[in-house]
Amino acid sequence: MSKKKKSATKKLLYVGISLVVLLGVGAILGKTMGWIGGEPAAKNVEATEAKLKTITQIVSASGKMQPEVEVILRPEVSGEIIELPIKEGDYVKQGELLVRIKPDIYQARIDETNAMLLTQKARMEQARASLLEAESVYEQNKQLFEKGAISKTEYVQSKTNYEAQKANFNAAKYQVQSSEAQLEQAKEELQKTIIRSPRDGTISKLAVEVGERVLGNTQSIGTELLRIANMDQMEVQVQVNENDIVNVSVGDTANIEVDAYPERSFNGVVTEIANSAEISGEGTNEQVTNYEVKIRVATPHNLDMVGDKQLVQQASEEMPEDEFIPSFKPGMSATVDVQTQTVRNVVSVPIQAVTVRDFADENRSAQNDTTESDTTNVDEDLIIPEEDMRKVVFVVEDGEARRKEVKTGISDNTHIQVLSGVEAGEQIVTGSYRMLSRELSDGDKVEINNNKFSGMASN
Repeated sequence: MSKKKKSATKKLLYVGISLVVLLGVGAILGKTMGWIGGEPAAKNVEATEAKLKTITQIVSASGKMQPEVEVILRPEVSGEIIELPIKEGDYVKQGELLVRIKPDIYQARIDETNAMLLTQKARMEQARASLLEAESVYEQNKQLFEKGAISKTEYVQSKTNYEAQKANFNAAKYQVQSSEAQLEQAKEELQKTIIRSPRDGTISKLAVEVGERVLGNTQSIGTELLRIANMDQMEVQVQVNENDIVNVSVGDTANIEVDAYPERSFNGVVTEIANSAEISGEGTNEQVTNYEVKIRVATPHNLDMVGDKQLVQQASEEMPEDEFIPSFKPGMSATVDVQTQTVRNVVSVPIQAVTVRDFADENRSAQNDTTESDTTNVDEDLIIPEEDMRKVVFVVEDGEARRKEVKTGISDNTHIQVLSGVEAGEQIVTGSYRMLSRELSDGDKVEINNNKFSGMASN
C-alpha cells in the first residue's frame, strides 16, 4: 500500500511541474504578443522616404537590326549568269555593273525580229506599188465612165480593186509597225541581261553565283539576286504589345542595346508605328496582339562601309568612347527601351511600396458585428459589395503603420509617381513583401529595421 501511495504522489508531482512550466511559457508568450499585461510586439518593416524624383516611363521590346532602306534586285529576264563582279559586303555606286546574264538567246531574237521587219517592209513596198497601179486604173475608168466610154460594171470593179489595194497597203504598214515594236522589245530584253546598281549602297546579301540559272519576273516572282542597303542608316524593328503601344509615339527617344555590344548603349528615335496588328495564336488562350515599331539608330555607325572611307571600328586606349564606331549587321538581336513620357520633381515611392487592399473587408467585418448584436434589424442597403480593391501605401507615424489610399501615375523600373495621398518626406513601408501584401494592418506597431532585410536579401 505504501508503494502505491508513493507512485501516485510522484505522478501528481510530475503533473504539477508540467502545468507550472506550461503556464510559465504561456505567460511569457502572452506578454510577448501583448495578450497579457502589455501591447502587441512591433513588427519589423523596411521603410524609405517618399522623394521628389524625375520619372521616365519605359516601354521595352526586343527585335532585329535591319537597314532602314534595302532594295531587293530580281532579274526581268531568265538565263545563265556569266558575270558577277561583286561580292557580299562590297560598296557599289549607282550605275555600276552588278550581274550579266548570257545574252545569246536575246541577240538571236533580235536578229530574227530584224529579218521579219525587213520582210514586212518589202511586202509593204509591194502593196504600195499595187495600190498606185490600182489608183491609176481607177482614175482613168472614172473619167471614161463620166464620158460614157465604159460600162458601170468596169468602173465599179476598178474602184473596188483600188479600195482593196489600199486596205492591203495599210495592213502591210501595220505589220511593219508591229515588227518594229517586237524589235524594240527584243533590244530591251537584251539590255536587261545587264543589271546595274539602281542606287549607292552596300551589298547586304548576295544570293547567286556565276553559272547559276535565274528566273525572270515577267510572269512570276523572279529569283532574288542580291540586296543593296544603306548600312549607315540602320533601324531596329520590334514588336510592341497592344497594352503598351498606346504609350508609344513617333519621335519618342529610345535606348538601344545590341547583343553584339553588351557593354554599350546606343541612342534611337521612333520613326514608324504600324496601324495594323500582327496576331499570333488567334482564337486560342495564347493569342497575342502586337504592333510593329521601327526605331532608327541615331548613334553614328557603319561609317567604314560608306564609299572609300576606312574608319577605326575598335576603341583606342587613349579615347575609348570618341573613336568607337559600331558595325551593325542585318539580323543582329537588339533590345530597346522607349522613353514614352517624363515627369519632373514629382512625389515618388518604390514600386513595391504600393499594394492593393480590399476596403470591403473592413465594412464587411463591421456589418457582421452589427448583425451579431442585432440580428432582427438588417437593412438591405447595408449590403457590402464583394470587393472594393484600392491602391494603398503604409506610412510610419509615431511607430505605427497608417494605411493611406493613393492615386498613382507613371512608373519607371524602380519608382512610381504618387498623384495624391502621400507627401514628400513621409516614411513609406517598402518591405517585406509578405508583410505588405498580407500581414500589415492599419494601426499596427512597427519598427524600422532596414539592415535586417538587407542582410536577408544578401544571404
